[in-house]
Amino acid sequence: MELSKRLQAVADLVTAGYITADIGTDHAYIPIYLVGQGCIPGAIASDVNQGPLERARVHVAENGLEDRIDLRLSDGFSAIHPGEARSAVIAGMGGGLMIRILTEGRETVKKLSECILQPQSEIEKVRTFLMREGFLFIDEVMVEEDGKFYPVMKVVPPDEDKNREEKQSFGEQGQWGDAELRYGKLLLEKKDPVLRCFLERELRIKKEILAGLERKESERIGQRRAELKKEIEYIEKGMEYYAL
Repeated sequence: MELSKRLQAVADLVTAGYITADIGTDHAYIPIYLVGQGCIPGAIASDVNQGPLERARVHVAENGLEDRIDLRLSDGFSAIHPGEARSAVIAGMGGGLMIRILTEGRETVKKLSECILQPQSEIEKVRTFLMREGFLFIDEVMVEEDGKFYPVMKVVPPDEDKNREEKQSFGEQGQWGDAELRYGKLLLEKKDPVLRCFLERELRIKKEILAGLERKESERIGQRRAELKKEIEYIEKGMEYYAL
């Protein structure tokens, strides 16, 4: 099976040999790929809706992997027991939903060795949540597909004791700045070329919009102009990493 660039980036971050739970599996492409390629011995593919789960069941059967991929109707981690999987994939959903799933599934999440996350929105909010909860960022990549940019994060969940310690020391132990939370500290530090393309595109678009507002005056336009200038400031802070 050949994956899209986005899904391939997610699959590539899963540690070989780990039983993997794919939360919101949809077509079960990632579990089928990982098991079929011999990267992992087995997987749990779950979805909150019966329709996607049935599509996943068809695809699993077509690939002859019924005995190695367990399909479950599950809202987040609700039908997955602590210790059943070592890796969890949560991809292709909004950041707010992802945070809810990680929060409600805390007992299962804290027994995982890693989470591979690909939020579709509120990415800064997701990174902030992970930092505050004491997740350790291991890697982050970004891919571009059909004109859209997708960051993918690999994080290690903390245990309960470490979780409390990390929460208490969040402001002291390397708190990320605004640009790092927006664009990913790891991506910036390794000067990720895809992120650079994203930043350059965003900077160009924001400056063009700002230029179009220069001769217009109203309270609303003034607010929008201030927002754009702040956004440009964030982007330029991110671009500073590429000048080092």
